[in-house]
Amino acid sequence: MNSESAENCLSRIAGAIAEPARIRMLCCLLDGHARTSTELAVVAGVSPSTASVHLARLKAQQLVKALAQGKHRYYSLEGAEIAKALEALMVVAGGPREGFVPNTPSRLRAARSCYDHMAGGLAVSLRDRLEQMKWLSANSGADDAYDLTRNGATELEGLGIDVAATRALRRRFAYACVDWSERRPHIGGALGAALRRLALRRNWVVEDLDSRILTVTRVGRREMQARFGVLA
Repeated sequence: MNSESAENCLSRIAGAIAEPARIRMLCCLLDGHARTSTELAVVAGVSPSTASVHLARLKAQQLVKALAQGKHRYYSLEGAEIAKALEALMVVAGGPREGFVPNTPSRLRAARSCYDHMAGGLAVSLRDRLEQMKWLSANSGADDAYDLTRNGATELEGLGIDVAATRALRRRFAYACVDWSERRPHIGGALGAALRRLALRRNWVVEDLDSRILTVTRVGRREMQARFGVLA
């Protein structure tokens, strides 16, 4: 990239940021939690239709990304470098920002079933740790798709997951499923279902009889901390 194109690019990004409604949206997303356009419209103090226009501008400049899930589209910052740049601007501006405060009941927020895979804080932490341990990686074929690294597949095979059979199922192997209480992704798809079955089989979690709540057992807390570094 030459000097002129870099300057033009910076000018476009500055123009995208230089609007109070859009900067309120970006600052809201700094906490790492995804939000819908409706929620961001409230944050920005604009109508939903105006919010959609603002988000399209931010997305065009690669400041935010959108993940479609059911009838909703969840927006988050495009990457860590965007967050760092915004944090630096916040330091210069000296302004505070509010954090995300979930209102989900604590037991349901901690661990639950989402269709046939795990959700809640436990599942989000597990996804984070699998990525940090380089067992899980983004699949370049789709924005929200995950894949296992060679080491990740070997380790999960050792825990009792038949990775080849899981891949062969007629469904998506693994993808980012936005957690509605945490507003960050957990693992959906065939891999997510296999991890839930593993947790149940090894008595790491037990199902509540009349709800989707999953209760982490004493064995589960010990095993998940030892194997994955997840504090349940």
